[in-house]
Amino acid sequence: MNSTLPTRRSALAAFAGALAVRAADSDWVALFDGRTMNGWKANENASTWSVKNGCLSAAGPRSHLFYTGPVHGAKFKNFELEVELKSEFRCNSGVFIHTQFQDKGWPAQGFEIQVDNTALGEGSYVERKKTGSLYGVRNQYKSLAADNEWFKFNILVRGKNVQVRVNGVLTVDYTEPAEPLVSDEGRDRRLSAGTFALQGHDAGSKVMYRSVRVRPLPEDTPTPDTPPGATDATAMELLMAGAHNYPVVDYHAHLKEGLTLEEVLRRSRATGIYYGIAVNCGKGFPVQDEASARKFADSLRGMPVFCAMQAEGREWTEMFSRAAVGVFDYVFTDSMTWTDNHGRRMRTWIPAEVGTIADPQEFMDTLVARAVGILEHEPIDIYVNPTYVPDQLAKDYDKLWTDERIRKVVMAAKKSEVAIELNDRYKLPGLRVVQMAKEEGVKFTFGTNNAGPADLRRCEYGLEMVKAAKLRWQDFFVPRDKGDRAVDRKGGILRG
Repeated sequence: MNSTLPTRRSALAAFAGALAVRAADSDWVALFDGRTMNGWKANENASTWSVKNGCLSAAGPRSHLFYTGPVHGAKFKNFELEVELKSEFRCNSGVFIHTQFQDKGWPAQGFEIQVDNTALGEGSYVERKKTGSLYGVRNQYKSLAADNEWFKFNILVRGKNVQVRVNGVLTVDYTEPAEPLVSDEGRDRRLSAGTFALQGHDAGSKVMYRSVRVRPLPEDTPTPDTPPGATDATAMELLMAGAHNYPVVDYHAHLKEGLTLEEVLRRSRATGIYYGIAVNCGKGFPVQDEASARKFADSLRGMPVFCAMQAEGREWTEMFSRAAVGVFDYVFTDSMTWTDNHGRRMRTWIPAEVGTIADPQEFMDTLVARAVGILEHEPIDIYVNPTYVPDQLAKDYDKLWTDERIRKVVMAAKKSEVAIELNDRYKLPGLRVVQMAKEEGVKFTFGTNNAGPADLRRCEYGLEMVKAAKLRWQDFFVPRDKGDRAVDRKGGILRG
């Protein structure tokens, strides 16, 4: 008889769980009946919208479909909105909250949760903000959804806090600061109240919404306690950078000295910085074989981060195949490990391995030659810790990095389409390097190169260089699609 107790208990638990689900479901209200557009009103180009196969479908020129039905008087302040949708290749769409009907144009009120798995932008504008972004406020730079597959948004608003989930994965946990975010048009954007709208972006963007339902919450629902995010000048600079299409991404973060992925994601949601998590791959480093490389990439699959390979030493090209390197979103390296003209391999950040530098000019000429060789031949997307010199020479950095030496490195980066990191840890490269690289059309990235949790910074040096060199959003790198990455273009040098 005792052997049946676990089974009975399991059955009772399942029954109680089913009752809880039913009770929760009873709080939800469908805003789309699956057959008609009752309760919805399109503005300009209304023919863009129709009901096909039980879905609200957009296929045509720009048009926004606003909820105008009776539920809650079509005015929602605190709520959970659940939307199921499927977008086609290159589709740009979105779900607006706290908005109101207008006859034409992009909604002037409220916030957009972005739908963009593969869209590129229009004209000279390159769209960087991907599915699951709170558009221009908390941006995702890698989509967790795929074209031609159904996926689900859950959008939760409580007081001054917005959470967004894509297929259950939390991508946004944003609490509005005291200072408003000002749009390009000078409009203050604040959480308030309003209706919902679905976006038909352009004739090439085809999307279907098969379910739209809401769970209204009390008007006095408080803002939840959330992990504190900085509200200082740097935080506002990051906020404004994201609003103006700069990719606010730290491409060079490490899970070291107890820093966990969960903590990185918490910081990402608090600061608005998207992260690229890198693993060191090469001789004497944590990953020295393809199985370990793939295991690391698998550990980040489905998470709202980029997955990066930090290629270490010059031996890495003989250790990994194109297929293994291809599991990463991008590859970066530096010129801090190389062999000198006397056959001595050194890691330049370790003074004992560098030793006494008898002839700084000869050393610099060799360093530049090695850097150029790396940039021109190795299949890398980003050059990190750029223009680093050993401690023995650091005081003479500006003298040793002559214009001629800078130009050699910059032109090699340009030739191979390698981006240059604006590195927070070492505050490199110097302004003269940044200015010359900008003039040559070389792209830039933000990067920390942290040694642990204490020095995972907020792109301060990169923001400083944006102002000093007047860098535009067009000057910044984003990872390329498969087929156009460095490993795809130059992977022939890798192990067979």
